[in-house]
Amino acid sequence: MPVPDIQAVKKYLLSLQDRICAALEKEDGTGKFSEDLWERAEGGGGRSRVMTEGAVFEQAGIGFSHVFGDKMPPSATAHRPELAGRDFQALGVSLVFHPRNPYIPTTHCNVRFFIAQKEGADPAWWFGGGFDLTPYYGFEEDAVQWHRTARVACTPLGDDVYARYKKWCDDYFFLKHRNEPRGIGGLFYDDLNEGGFERCFNFMQSVGNHFLPAYLPIVGRRKDIAYGERERDFQLYRRGRYVEFNLVYDRGTLFGLQSGGRTESILMSLPPLVKWRYNWHPAPGTEEARLYDIFLKPRDWLGGKPS
Repeated sequence: MPVPDIQAVKKYLLSLQDRICAALEKEDGTGKFSEDLWERAEGGGGRSRVMTEGAVFEQAGIGFSHVFGDKMPPSATAHRPELAGRDFQALGVSLVFHPRNPYIPTTHCNVRFFIAQKEGADPAWWFGGGFDLTPYYGFEEDAVQWHRTARVACTPLGDDVYARYKKWCDDYFFLKHRNEPRGIGGLFYDDLNEGGFERCFNFMQSVGNHFLPAYLPIVGRRKDIAYGERERDFQLYRRGRYVEFNLVYDRGTLFGLQSGGRTESILMSLPPLVKWRYNWHPAPGTEEARLYDIFLKPRDWLGGKPS
């Protein structure tokens, strides 16, 4: 079996981080990313970059990490108990952007590679990742464009892949205790190794390369819309759902904490400001209610019908 080219994956991920940072600084106009290089005592480290108090982005974090060790974290072996005790390496880029204007959605993207090795056995490896969108005020134009780009990103694996990975995203980014999705989804995949390393690596690159074309046009359409305290208050309230998901369900957060990663880098996905309100519901017929009634429902955005 050919050995996966870990250095090629690392080179791509570092380049992806650079390209996204440059594009976001250009879109923001004034904000700049600060950089922290960190090391993990058990092995490896990373490069965290954060923009705060930009003109468009209240906070934007994008991190690269390459960690390794001699014992798989529990979150990585939950579905693969046969790999417990193996050496591992994990590489990835993960980002979360929290815009200032409530009409711009929050977004998340992650692409990652994992390999577990044991002397005398073939390495076990897989790719995972995806991107998803969390609007506060919904626009069908944005949702359709987002999912259309996600579908194009999936084409290296075949025409039937988008539908499966969209459903996986809808199922994964779901707050069970609220019985509602986090947003309008996108695509999500994990444990991908079918067809060999090159095929799967090409797909990971397609996902990473399509993130900016999916997100930046939405930012451009919405960043100059006027808003007031009402919209800002609703944005901060809905950000609470984001915090709940990341701390309760997110596998990346769990893996980072369980593997001894850098806490500041793991939790830079959380918004700088957030609100919770007891038993609050939007008034019927409002734009806030429209988010729940139309956009926080499983839907075939490219067919225009509920799924």
